Amino acid sequence: MFTGREIMRLLPHRYPFLLLDRIVEFEPGRRVVGIKNVTINEPFFMGHFPDYPIMPGVLVIEALAQAGGFLALKAMGEKGKIAFFAGIDNCKFRRPVVPGDQLRLECTVIGRKGPVWKMHGEATVDGVLAAKATLTASLVERLNERDFEGAEP
Repeated sequence: MFTGREIMRLLPHRYPFLLLDRIVEFEPGRRVVGIKNVTINEPFFMGHFPDYPIMPGVLVIEALAQAGGFLALKAMGEKGKIAFFAGIDNCKFRRPVVPGDQLRLECTVIGRKGPVWKMHGEATVDGVLAAKATLTASLVERLNERDFEGAEP
């Protein structure tokens, strides 16, 4: 439905932090399903953990947030906005995610008030729940490099 190239046109994330490979289902303003193929070549596996590689839970949630951000940005017309991860509630981890897994990342809109979106997200592997959470995203105007000129590092 949407390829990696199309995702990169909308999301600002890039390797190694783009955690969304493809969008396979999309209901504008309501629901999105994305895919993340987890490979042993992921940079975080070198240290998490060398003898027992597990995808860090925070990155599973980040992958969900990226899918939710895609949904919100697509609904808002895409141009000039960026989705910031604004909150997380009721997060639960149920299964480790390991190399070779394919994460199915589903986000469903719970509510929206202006630029703030609340979504229920579930990450599954082969139909088994790996993680779930209520995620909040805030859409803001995208800054450009000129906005940072003269800023202290």
